[in-house]
Amino acid sequence: MIKRGVFLFFLQIFSFTFLFGQEIVTAERYLDMVSENYAGIRDYEATINIRFGNNDMVGTVSYLSPRFLRIDFSRPAEQVIVFNGEALTVYLPESRAVLNQNVNQTGAGFASAQGLSLLKRNYVPSFVTGPNPVPLEANSRENVVKLRLTRRLVSEGFREIILSINPETKLIRRIEARTITEGEIRFDFSNIRPNIGIPEQRFAYDSPASANMYNNFLFRDN
Repeated sequence: MIKRGVFLFFLQIFSFTFLFGQEIVTAERYLDMVSENYAGIRDYEATINIRFGNNDMVGTVSYLSPRFLRIDFSRPAEQVIVFNGEALTVYLPESRAVLNQNVNQTGAGFASAQGLSLLKRNYVPSFVTGPNPVPLEANSRENVVKLRLTRRLVSEGFREIILSINPETKLIRRIEARTITEGEIRFDFSNIRPNIGIPEQRFAYDSPASANMYNNFLFRDN
């Protein structure tokens, strides 16, 4: 008969081997896994809902790696945002205005491999409640893994970012960002369709002939 002390010794050895034989997924490693997943996505299309303050915007977002982005809004109707890798164009139908800005930066938002790379560089990740999936929100049947990203430097525009990630697809379902002035903005992605063959021509935008043009609206010379 095995003595109690010997049995406990073998039990401890077995438990140690089992636990350390498994990969311990840290928040940093989980963010790496999500980034690696997006690196394999050439393009995607999704429904996007943007909320900030009392504003609620809905549209279809199209993305083409590495830095093409277009959002065609249904609310506000006919509003368009296009980034073709070099220039940002915003069409505001209510004002009949087209805003153009040359942009000397790569990347097209958080929900891309380039955007996630910037987040990893500028923010420290941690799990909100742990690595196990939790409800997206109260009374929701949709489960996600939530990562909290805390800025490394005070110069970052967002104080904190929370990513809600589908645990099966490793795609971002929701982004919640808190600004340094305690404002909040939320991006919801649904009906995500990756690698559907979006052509580069989709990001060529012809402005309405009757619209007023405003160039370099973000940065103007004094």
